[in-house]
Amino acid sequence: MRPLMIIRKCCLLLLVVLYHILPGYAQLIAVKTTTIGMGWANNSVNTVIFRKNSLVTYKGTQYAAYYDNDQFVVLAKRPSGFNQWQILRTPYQGDATDAHKAICIMVDGAGYLHVTWGHHNQPLNYAVGTSPGSLELSAKKVMTGDKENKVSYPEFYKLPGGDLLFLYRDGASGNGNLMLNRYSTTTKKWSRVQDGLIDGEGGRNAYWQMVIDKRGTIHLSWVWRESPDVASNHDMCYARSTDGGLTWERSTGEKYVLPITAASAEYACKIPQKSELINQTSMFADDEGNPFIATYWREEGQTVPQYHLVYNNAGKWQVSNLGFRKTAFNLGGGGTKNIPISRPQIVAWNQGKWMAAALIFRDAERGDKVSVAITNDLNSNKWQVSDLSAANVGAWEPTYDTTLWQNNKVLDLFVQKVVQIDGEGRANIPPQLVQVLEWKPTKRIR
Repeated sequence: MRPLMIIRKCCLLLLVVLYHILPGYAQLIAVKTTTIGMGWANNSVNTVIFRKNSLVTYKGTQYAAYYDNDQFVVLAKRPSGFNQWQILRTPYQGDATDAHKAICIMVDGAGYLHVTWGHHNQPLNYAVGTSPGSLELSAKKVMTGDKENKVSYPEFYKLPGGDLLFLYRDGASGNGNLMLNRYSTTTKKWSRVQDGLIDGEGGRNAYWQMVIDKRGTIHLSWVWRESPDVASNHDMCYARSTDGGLTWERSTGEKYVLPITAASAEYACKIPQKSELINQTSMFADDEGNPFIATYWREEGQTVPQYHLVYNNAGKWQVSNLGFRKTAFNLGGGGTKNIPISRPQIVAWNQGKWMAAALIFRDAERGDKVSVAITNDLNSNKWQVSDLSAANVGAWEPTYDTTLWQNNKVLDLFVQKVVQIDGEGRANIPPQLVQVLEWKPTKRIR
């Protein structure tokens, strides 16, 4: 037998052995990384979890957005899966020194790119591609022109027919209302769907996460915050809409009287204040329309905040404590926090008769890498943790191409090493690589 052939067979045998004995190895060998450019890294504004979206794919073209080191909005696109990106620096700057002021993008059903940037109680910054597929942006636009002077946390979502939804907070932390607009690809105009969908009644506000499933049902969950202090976060609430946001109901089908308040909300999980409960985390719905909420908090009597999964199974809310963390920390104060773990993302998929799931996160315990916890069977609550990157990514939080996952079950993560100084501080480091990490879970996960 030739030496080269022997070496190849030995390498193959080694891979098979590693697959069976090393947790997560099957995932590691399926990772691919491509580089877009260099981005601002003096805080976490490019990598905050509430970017909807940092990446989006439409008809085989993937789009990306980030701030460069001069705080300009940069747009990029490529044929999905290719290494080379077409990059355009727009004329718009966004005050990247405030990590709340993230860039969010979406492509509508006619192929136009929609972009917002630079919001933390600021007037609306919004522009649209000048033609389908174009990175060139229009002049700034209004949407409805009403209640657009104190915008925070803007997010785009696409309905199955191609129209867009736009969510944002009108008002300040601890005293703000959730607004919902809809964009028609036919008329190319925005209209108000809900004016204060969730009402904090002047004493609190909702920090939400949302997802639209394949059937077009909108799933919305949120925590309440009583003040600008993150320690005042509490509880996990839920609502859904089957008609594009016009009417809303509980998981039981019981109709809400709008606006939803603290007294009328459905509570998927009761969590007290001062539980290290984070706000604005992530939500997912599987192909059957089942909602999943991923977050972290510290359970009563415990010292270590753990990742949790809140999900609805057979009409009942279930809570899984993943339980693999070892390090305690306290969460309190205002501004963007420097936290030893990231807020998580969750995806799930059918694997035979079981439901498999993956939680994507970053934890100082693991060297601040891109990490994933996977279960073959959600009901077993047995999670296997591994790393998808070898490099330290600082204060990175996971955002991903939601359209690509929904259509192809490929997870493209926006990745950049960033530094976050506690309380909205600004670091002083050079620009860092903006990359896309592609990972496709294997069908057989041990």
